[in-house]
Amino acid sequence: MKVTTINDVLHSLPAKLDKYAAEDLDAVYQFDLRGEQGGQYHLLVQNGTCLVKDGVHADPHVTLSMTSEDCIKVLNGQLSGMTMAMSGRLQVTGDIGLAMQLKSLFPNITEN
Repeated sequence: MKVTTINDVLHSLPAKLDKYAAEDLDAVYQFDLRGEQGGQYHLLVQNGTCLVKDGVHADPHVTLSMTSEDCIKVLNGQLSGMTMAMSGRLQVTGDIGLAMQLKSLFPNITEN
């Protein structure tokens, strides 16, 4: 089955977390997504675990704003987050280092 909705993609992340990369991390990633499948989600990464929740977190460490379609493409490696940020399609507020670390936390996202 091909994962197509942003909800499915985000909720598949906990199973794909690199526990060693996340071992000493305590971070909250807020996703503010626009477009057809838009919505708000947050990702809690703590001590090698990952939890995805719907809605807005009161105090995220970093917020990523983009369309849900772009988010799927960034997470599955079709688009570069860095390129998206430079072109203005992705807005990052908060800890940019955490945003850049996202890829290393989920290295196997493209594996079906």
